[in-house]
Amino acid sequence: MFISESMTRKLVTISQTTAIVEARDLMKSNNIRHLPVVDATGRLVGMVTDRDIRSAIPRERYHQPDVGGEMDPFTGITAGDIMSRDLIVVEPSYTIQDALLLFQKNMVGALPVVDAEYRLNGIVSVRDLMRTFINVLGIGEPGTLLGIVAEEKIGQMKKIVDAITGENISFGSILVAKHWEKDKRVVFPYLLTLNVSRVKKKLVDMGYTLLDPMAWVIEKLPEND
Repeated sequence: MFISESMTRKLVTISQTTAIVEARDLMKSNNIRHLPVVDATGRLVGMVTDRDIRSAIPRERYHQPDVGGEMDPFTGITAGDIMSRDLIVVEPSYTIQDALLLFQKNMVGALPVVDAEYRLNGIVSVRDLMRTFINVLGIGEPGTLLGIVAEEKIGQMKKIVDAITGENISFGSILVAKHWEKDKRVVFPYLLTLNVSRVKKKLVDMGYTLLDPMAWVIEKLPEND
């Protein structure tokens, strides 16, 4: 799936001359945390985040409505003064997998989407990708996630799927991940039912090892990337 299918297109943007108090108010009124900064031609020149503004305005003044008044010392501070200029961007043809890797590597909350001329097309956030994966994986419906350890050989997936569908259970999605044991994989089917005791017993009787998906994922998360 391409970024163009997941990105937010209706954007609130500002210019370099926008006062940071105005930027703060735009974030509050639109419930957003990132404001792309564009020039007169729509080219991306920077990004202002909620953190940038909070760093510029003292905490005790941030929520005061009189910040930015005629005599206020923060009146002259603009987006151009605090924006990030060295941005990590993506193009509409990037995949959501590309974006996920960039989020993980660079620890950012949003990625501007630009064309070949660096004109802003949209923005994709962690929230956008979460919404996309919820739809793709079918986990918006009530169900149960299983973790099944299987040998890494042809035919194992079919056996698991046949065992589950043989119980008249539908799939929301199914993922496969590496296991720490050699020649093993972990299969994560999301089943559209809450009654899984029977199918779990069936899988165990077939020789599969079941594990708690969340405990396994948390236990095996790398401490440092």
